[in-house]
Amino acid sequence: MAECKKSKKTTTKKTPLVEILETQTVDFPQTKQADEPTLTPKRKILFVASEARPFIATGGLADVIGSLPRAIANDPTYDVRVVLPLYSDIKPELRRKMTYHGNIYVQLSWRNQYCGVFSYQTDGVTFYFIDNEYYFKRPACYGYYDDGERFAFFSKSVLEIMPFIGFYPDVLHCHDWQAALAVIYLKTAYANRPEYQSIRALFTIHNIEYQGKFSLDILGDLFGIDDEYRNLVEYDGCINVMKGAIECSQRFSTVSPTYAQEIQTAQYAHGLEHIIQRNADKLTGILNGIDVESYNPATDPALFANYSARALKNKTVCKTELQNMLGLPVKDVPLIAMISRLVSHKGIELIKTVAEDILHEDVQFVLLGTGDFSYEEYFKDIGRRYEGKASVNIAFNGDLSRKIYSGADLFLMPSVSEPCGLSQMIASRYATIPLVRETGGLYDSIKPYGAGGNGFTFASCNPYDMLYVVHEAIDTYKNRQAWKSLMKKAATMDFSWSRSAEEYKKLYSDVFNTIG
Repeated sequence: MAECKKSKKTTTKKTPLVEILETQTVDFPQTKQADEPTLTPKRKILFVASEARPFIATGGLADVIGSLPRAIANDPTYDVRVVLPLYSDIKPELRRKMTYHGNIYVQLSWRNQYCGVFSYQTDGVTFYFIDNEYYFKRPACYGYYDDGERFAFFSKSVLEIMPFIGFYPDVLHCHDWQAALAVIYLKTAYANRPEYQSIRALFTIHNIEYQGKFSLDILGDLFGIDDEYRNLVEYDGCINVMKGAIECSQRFSTVSPTYAQEIQTAQYAHGLEHIIQRNADKLTGILNGIDVESYNPATDPALFANYSARALKNKTVCKTELQNMLGLPVKDVPLIAMISRLVSHKGIELIKTVAEDILHEDVQFVLLGTGDFSYEEYFKDIGRRYEGKASVNIAFNGDLSRKIYSGADLFLMPSVSEPCGLSQMIASRYATIPLVRETGGLYDSIKPYGAGGNGFTFASCNPYDMLYVVHEAIDTYKNRQAWKSLMKKAATMDFSWSRSAEEYKKLYSDVFNTIG
C-alpha cells in the first residue's frame, strides 16, 4: 500500500476582488396559459473533474471531460455543465473569454476560503471554474504536498456554488479521486439540506491506481469530515477518498466493460478489490470514445497528406514523408509504431525481451514517448544500434504523434493493464492496425484479425506470444488485398463519443431513479 501522506495546515490569502463583468439575472416563472404545451424539464448533469481539454490536460481524463459533456449536450433534453479548478496554466486566450460571476466563501474545517466563480460556454456546455490563487496559481495540476487539501477545497466548492449559480443537478458525475470528496460531502455534510437531497451521485474511476490516500489523523482538521463518517473513508489504515466515493455514490463506473471486471480482482484493483466486490451491483463499465472530428485523417492539418477510409491512397504519401522525416529508408516494409509513456504497465518489459527479434525482420520501428529513465536509455540504445531501421524519439510531441498515426502500418500497444486506452482507437481511425494485449479497453475495442476482427491481439503477458502475433501481422501485411481490407475495417470502426454518450444517458436514468 502506498504510504499515507500527512498534509499541513494552511491559510489562504484572498484573491483580490475584481469588477463583476456580468451579473446574473433571475427568471421568475410566468403564469402558464391554458393553451400552452407542457414542457418536459431538462435532465441536469454536473460533471466534476480536475482537468479537461482544451483548458488543461495531463492524460486521458482531460479527453473524456472535453468530449463526453459535449456529446451528452447534443441531446436537447439535457442541461450539461462542468466544474474545474482555475489553474494558472490555462492559456491566457481561454482565460480572457471567461466571464467572472462573483465570489463566495467556502468553509473547510477551520478555514474560510475565498472562492471565485468564472464560466466559459462552448458547444452547448457551460464550464465553471473555481478560482483560488493559493491552491491553483501553481505550475501543473498535481504533485504537491497539499493536494489533499487543494482538492478537498475544490470538491467542497462544487457543493457551495450550486445556490450561487442557481443550478442543482439531477446527477452529480464526479471523476477520479480529485473529485471523490464532492460525492462524500454530498452524502454527509449536505445530506440533510433539502435542496441537495434529490441529487444523485455517479463516480467514475479512470485509473484505480490513484486512490487519494491520506493519514487518518487529518480527517476532521483537513477535510472537515466528522468522525461519525470515518467508516466511509477509512480503509487499510488510511483515509481513502476513492473508497469513500464508491460507498457513497448511487452508482460508480469505469471506462471499459472489461476493466470493470478486472478491478474486482487483486491483480488490477491495487488493494480495493474487496470494496469493488462488495459494491459490484452498482458498477458499470462504458468504453470511452475519441473526438472523431479532431482525429480525422481527411481533415487533420498535421498530416503530410489527407485521406479517408474510402480513399486510402494518400496514406502511402504519409508513410513516405514520415520515413524521410525520421531518416528511415523509403521502402515498402511494415512500419511498426509505438506512442506511449515509457512505464512498466505499458508493457515495456515485453518489448525489451523481443525487440531485437522483431528488428531482425524486414521491418521498421518508430517510438515516440517519455517515461522512466531506464526505459528511455534502453530505447535510445536501440535507436543507435539499429540506425536506419529504428527511429527513437524521446519526447512529447502532438504534431509528430499524428504524423506517426497516419504514416505507420502497425501500432503496438502491449499494455499489462489499460483501463480504456485511446491510442488504439486513434490508430484505427488513421487506418493503422493495432496490435494489443487483451486487457481492459484494449480487449473491448480491438478484436483479432483471424476471427474477422479489426486488429491483432494476444492474451498473456508473455513476450513470445506477442512476438508470434507480430509475425502474424507481418505475414498479413504481405497480402496486399487482405491488408487493404483490414485497413478499411479499422478506419470505419465507430469509436465516436456519440456511441458512448448513449450508454451514459442510460446510466444517468438508472442513477436518477435510484432511491437513497
